[in-house]
Amino acid sequence: MTAWRVARPGPISGGPLERVRETVPEPVPGELLVRVLACGVCRTDLHVTEGDLPVHRPGVVPGHEVVGEVVAVDATRRFAVGDRVGIAWLRYTCGACRFCLRGAENLCPNSRYTGWDADGGYAEFTTVPADYAHPLPSGYADAELAPLLCAGIIGYRALERAALPDGGRLGIYGFGGSAHLAAQVALARGAQVHVMTRDPAAQSLALELGVASAQGMADPPPVPLDSAILFAPVGNLVLPALEALDGGGVLSIAGIHLSDIPVLNYQRHLFREREIRSVTANTRADAREFLAFAGEHRLEVTAHPYGLDAAPRALSDLAHGKFAGAAVIIP
Repeated sequence: MTAWRVARPGPISGGPLERVRETVPEPVPGELLVRVLACGVCRTDLHVTEGDLPVHRPGVVPGHEVVGEVVAVDATRRFAVGDRVGIAWLRYTCGACRFCLRGAENLCPNSRYTGWDADGGYAEFTTVPADYAHPLPSGYADAELAPLLCAGIIGYRALERAALPDGGRLGIYGFGGSAHLAAQVALARGAQVHVMTRDPAAQSLALELGVASAQGMADPPPVPLDSAILFAPVGNLVLPALEALDGGGVLSIAGIHLSDIPVLNYQRHLFREREIRSVTANTRADAREFLAFAGEHRLEVTAHPYGLDAAPRALSDLAHGKFAGAAVIIP
């Protein structure tokens, strides 16, 4: 099979990915072998490839928004050969630590992740533990489903962490693959959504989806916000996002990586019980809830297809903001 491996973590312009031809992986007991039908391109893939995240598996195959067809199973009744399944970021948790036992498996210290600790979907075939594979909603094409498996799930968890009240005002900072899905969930729940992004195409997409306003990245929204989500990995934006919050507002930071946050001023940024919350991965319950929501509410997924041979270009285009929505690799 063909796959892309992170040979030399570093700037995407330096060619950190290497295309290889190798044997199709052998699933171990408890795993499924999956033929990749589509794999979303996530900003976390860029962080793994460029070395922003420490190396967990040298030469890893990135990609953790995988839609695939099961081609081999190992004594599981959950899936059969020919089933379409989803592979997401979370790949393993211990099930025995205090976090797992209280339902917070996303904080498991022994957790492992697709495309970081184990090979992912920038390939023609991959494997997944059956317990961490997800049934997928009907009514979507493969390229539309792929971004749901991380961008959608993480956006959903970030929205939950933002504690948006019913009918509340939500601010979204950055409007890429995850944000354009989280905005639709919030709108379907009756929220008023305001988007801050530097990209005119992303502003247009946001307005087409029904948000109340779209303006520049650090511009103040037209109304005080009850909640905000920061999707852009830019620490400088924490300050204007906090200033935009009304009393008791919550800022949820969705990314796995964030540049340094400047010094906060207590009165301007935190007083009146404003809060900052981080988001760490997701639980399988998050995935089930979000995918069920996507099955009940048709989400508009803006997907830009790339062939497997163009995986480095897809990551480069993501790094340089060349599209609104999500890139998807189609082997």
